[in-house]
Amino acid sequence: MKEDASQGGHIRLVGAFAGIGSGLTKVAVGHGFDTVKTRVQCAPSGVYQGALDVLRKTIRNEGFLALYKGATPPAVGQAAIDSLLLGSLHNYRLFLFRLGMTEYNPATQEQRLSIFAHGVAGLFAGLTSTILATPMELLKVKLQLQMQRSASERQFKGPIDCARKIIRLQGYGGLWSGFTGSLACRSSFFWLFLSFETFMRGFSRLHGTPYEISTGAANFLAGGFSSLSFWIMAIPADNVKNRMMAYPYPANFPTSAAEPFTRPSFLAVARQIHAQEGYRGFIRGRGPCLLRAFPVNASAFFVYEGLLRVLGAEKTRN
Repeated sequence: MKEDASQGGHIRLVGAFAGIGSGLTKVAVGHGFDTVKTRVQCAPSGVYQGALDVLRKTIRNEGFLALYKGATPPAVGQAAIDSLLLGSLHNYRLFLFRLGMTEYNPATQEQRLSIFAHGVAGLFAGLTSTILATPMELLKVKLQLQMQRSASERQFKGPIDCARKIIRLQGYGGLWSGFTGSLACRSSFFWLFLSFETFMRGFSRLHGTPYEISTGAANFLAGGFSSLSFWIMAIPADNVKNRMMAYPYPANFPTSAAEPFTRPSFLAVARQIHAQEGYRGFIRGRGPCLLRAFPVNASAFFVYEGLLRVLGAEKTRN
């Protein structure tokens, strides 16, 4: 039975379990789109003519499975990232509920978390998840940008080999290259969860009308539409983050500490993008990103919210 969100102060793990399902769903549905997006964003200007050109050349030169290069870190990592993201989200929601960031719902005559509070919970959850997301995304980006068809020709043989070479050159801190870019990008979870709640309330007004839809269908549609607001806000920071992580691409990653290697800062990469490509450089990859956003996040929200109901999570949306 679901408990009231205002009761109890201990950390709940139900959101973390539901987040594992969400993370695995995202990888299964969206990794191919993500590979195309990463190559569009990080390739030197003129290499590709757009997302479809990336898709064609990748499949022609490397085979269809090349779209799933770097899938191992997300398969393991996305489950862990979404477990942390959505587990902390659930607890931040409960904390803000108990803090009084609520409003009266005349339909149920109960208190519910305000729309703004849903956004704040999303912001804090996004920042929290950066701890795990940065090293996982770093390995994914490095592997996705290897264009060689034959595995023997690639600099990195897999995620473990990639991690070892980064640590050998930069120490364990090297796995968090692009951390500031991740913080900037993942702060846009404010908009994702704020808009998700807005859409859910809009769908709830259809109750009792010929257009009423099930809770699962509402979760699916709200998740898809809210992801568009997330990426509209996040794509500039995502471009900076991915180029920070890709550095020194298109050159090979150094193999010896004797080779000069200095990680670029967030501002340095942002200035370089603007100097070379203008403001359009910050929205590179928007096509595959937005195409990927709806099916991936609609499916992930459907799984996450469904698991919360099955597992009897406390209600913050009355």
